[in-house]
Amino acid sequence: MSRERLRLIIALRVSTAGQAVDGYGLPAQERDCRAWNRAVGQHRIVHLVSDGDEKGGKTGKSTIDERVGLMEAMEWIADDRADGILAPNLDRLARELTVQEAVLAYTWALGGRVFTADHGEHLEDDEDDPMRTAMRQMRGVFHQLDRGLIRKRLRDGRDTKGEQGGYAFGAPPFGKQAVDNELVDLDPEKEVEDLILQWHDEEGLGARAICRRLNEEGKPSKRGGKWHPTTVARIIDPAAREANRLRSAFDRAQKKEETRRTRASKILGSSVR
Repeated sequence: MSRERLRLIIALRVSTAGQAVDGYGLPAQERDCRAWNRAVGQHRIVHLVSDGDEKGGKTGKSTIDERVGLMEAMEWIADDRADGILAPNLDRLARELTVQEAVLAYTWALGGRVFTADHGEHLEDDEDDPMRTAMRQMRGVFHQLDRGLIRKRLRDGRDTKGEQGGYAFGAPPFGKQAVDNELVDLDPEKEVEDLILQWHDEEGLGARAICRRLNEEGKPSKRGGKWHPTTVARIIDPAAREANRLRSAFDRAQKKEETRRTRASKILGSSVR
């Protein structure tokens, strides 16, 4: 008897640029998915989608509407161009249990099926088999717990390092580099930093004038691009750097809250209709 041959979409995700390069990146995830499909020997891979790349990732906390690749897979299923999705594991679909369950429910509601390379098919919930749902959700809980413990260890390590006077957070300032968790001079940048301070102290130039001269003379910024007056101001006045850091943190918090409120309004609006 012939086995059912499905049209599957491989769905991948990386959460950080570091993971894309050094950890369980997109190529490794795709290899695992294709190896599983060869092992079962029955399904046809019709498309591949991914969220995140080598430049940046998409967190597993992201809701379905924030996952461009996953939404594309859902559209293929809705248009009857695919029968389901294949991911390396549930953790690649979502890292939080609530998001995991939402992704599964949405796929099933569209008539799609869900497979992972480490498990096989994840069947829809069945009232006559509550253990099926419980075991799947338990895996999701432990995935979420594992990531939470890792984040906590990283935070604790940074806090301890900071309390001991070591360098623990963020990108090093211009003229410095982190070596063995300590800030040391980065000679090429230190020379430019000294030049900036010299122009400011001896010639009385402000941030804009210094910025203009740096760009005219082709002095490279930390990332190799053009200089900006704000960057120069941070070098001239370290207090400005701290003020900018606090302002950026506040702006990120405001944006996160705005996004949360917008999403809540959409959900409430759809439930009223």
